[in-house]
Amino acid sequence: MTVLTPESKVVAAPNQVSSELAGESVILNLQTGLYYGLNEVGAYIWQAIQSPKTIAEICQAVMQEYDISTADCEADVQDLLKDLLAAKLVEVRPPGPEDAP
Repeated sequence: MTVLTPESKVVAAPNQVSSELAGESVILNLQTGLYYGLNEVGAYIWQAIQSPKTIAEICQAVMQEYDISTADCEADVQDLLKDLLAAKLVEVRPPGPEDAP
């Protein structure tokens, strides 16, 4: 099982297609044929991870956009990403050279 930390870098998996509908997102897993729906906040996060982002970066963006505490944001983002990871809709990338201090 993949452990997610604030430094974990996540990105949308290539085996899916998605569309935004009325501020929400619908994602189709091309391998399983299953659809997934995301509410407004989930759709915001989904758009953010179209390119690799750390969980800390995602939380920072969400907290700037929505009125949510740091602890609640981190927990909610982690929960969503765990669900998306289990559905094989996101990938966790290892830190790259651009992440070195």
